[in-house]
Amino acid sequence: MSAGVAAYERVAVFGGVYSNHRALAAVIADARNRGAEALICLGDLGAFGPNPDKVFPLLRDAGAVVIRGNYDDSIARGLDDCQCGYTDPRDNHYAHLSYQYTYARTAPDNRRWLGTLPPEVRFRLGALDALGMHGSPRQMNEFLWESATPTHFLRKLAREHHADVLLGTHTGIHWLRRLGPTSWYVNVGAIGRPANDGRREVWYAFLTAADTRLVVEHVPVAYDHGALADEMREERLPQEFIDTILTGWWTTCLEVLPAKERARGRF
Repeated sequence: MSAGVAAYERVAVFGGVYSNHRALAAVIADARNRGAEALICLGDLGAFGPNPDKVFPLLRDAGAVVIRGNYDDSIARGLDDCQCGYTDPRDNHYAHLSYQYTYARTAPDNRRWLGTLPPEVRFRLGALDALGMHGSPRQMNEFLWESATPTHFLRKLAREHHADVLLGTHTGIHWLRRLGPTSWYVNVGAIGRPANDGRREVWYAFLTAADTRLVVEHVPVAYDHGALADEMREERLPQEFIDTILTGWWTTCLEVLPAKERARGRF
């Protein structure tokens, strides 16, 4: 790793903000209370939730390191869709509604700022080289699932991209896999909506390193989800989105889930 790369021992890493400014504020406070030296956001600031412009000042004021997700890339470039990677017509219908709402309500200055974000972040975590990306190192919107992504493939990605620790989001469901004695893949989850587990909390990852030892904790964070649901109603967002916030179960973006992940949900 090149000289000048930031080095930490305790970091909070999160992604999939999805315009949930209330959860973002709660995650920032929780991470600070745990002694995080850095806050690292792996992208997708908008989508799904209400009032997308509310997340930008929170991230800036916290001094978070932010990279670009597929949603951010589309908003910045004014594309026609979110590049979410869905193939199912129903998923694409709700993705289109969400994208059009978010694009229309993201201020021009914030769109321009999204265009300045890098696609990845590299840093030292103890004696380990860490690489944070949105989907995968090779594709911004690639889904890496716990049940469907082979360990040998993750090892190959880590080796080819010169990283001991790979950090991603995009799927919305947190998971962890050890790839070797000093190598890990960590999906940090999403803080914009629950993890399709029947809980209202959202999830982020807190990583603590000492030399080549690494402890990864997936942290559930409660926030005022009822107030968020009220905002969503005021903004006339789909009831399906509101139901997910209130119940903890996904009602959309279901077809993209592999069989094992979908079987854990209600629908």
